[in-house]
Amino acid sequence: MTEFDAVGFGALNVDKLFKVNEIAKEDEESFIYNFKVFCGGSAANTIVGLARLELRTGFIGQIANDEGGQLLLTDLSRENVDTNAIAITKEGRTGLVTGFVDKNGRRALYVDPGVNDSIAIHETIIEYCERTRLIHLSSFVGEKSFESQKKLVERISKHVKVSFDPGMLYARKGLSILKPLVKRSFVLLPNEKELKLLTGEEYEIGADKLIDEGVKIVGVKMGNRGCYVTDGQIQHKIAPLKVKVIDTTGAGDAWNVGFIYGLLKKKTLLDCGKLGNLVASKCISMTGARAGLPRISDLQQRGVLRESSG
Repeated sequence: MTEFDAVGFGALNVDKLFKVNEIAKEDEESFIYNFKVFCGGSAANTIVGLARLELRTGFIGQIANDEGGQLLLTDLSRENVDTNAIAITKEGRTGLVTGFVDKNGRRALYVDPGVNDSIAIHETIIEYCERTRLIHLSSFVGEKSFESQKKLVERISKHVKVSFDPGMLYARKGLSILKPLVKRSFVLLPNEKELKLLTGEEYEIGADKLIDEGVKIVGVKMGNRGCYVTDGQIQHKIAPLKVKVIDTTGAGDAWNVGFIYGLLKKKTLLDCGKLGNLVASKCISMTGARAGLPRISDLQQRGVLRESSG
């Protein structure tokens, strides 16, 4: 019996974001004028967004028994994300991302993975994933957790759909190394740069190349140019909503929220892309990856939430 609509499997990080006058290059100086701490991790951001849209969610991950780990665990619980598959280690440190965001919303991120990079798969995790409609994967820095993701997708039943956002960390590995995850993916959600790294092609041809590898749906995030979505038969390039950009941190994760929500609600490919753009626009209007993620009540007035199928 299905218990969850979506379960995430990725890094859990505390995000320390510094607002700066500009992102300093080599041998340059800049200054900080604000500083905030947020809960983060790519897949975790997406799962929190889905939970706010009243989907049943859970998460697979690892934290240390420290202040950062407790902050992350408490936050997920408060967002109604099931945390029973999150391991707590006695040693090591919880993952940390230090980010610098300029006045135009551009950012530079530095990742300290901590215990994120030592996640092991065991039978209880396999059983946990058998209880969800979809599992959403995002990248890790280290190889052990990457191998654990490959092991998981090999073992879970075919009725569990896989959603995969490779991020730059995995895109740099190349398509050949990522094939075990790509071939098992129902939907693959790269941004334009990641797609180019994976396939060596521009977004339309690159998306078709992923479809040829067995992916059913590709959603390409294109920043201020919107998105491109295809299932190999239907293609849509969808313009973004015009909003004032405050911070682009987590914009791609937020886009995933809208798109995956649409898929799980059996909406058309076009409406899924529109929902992705809408949720991303909410995210970049506030500082941090999760502050702007909408609740279902925020979206009910929008036409794209009408019931549809396809």
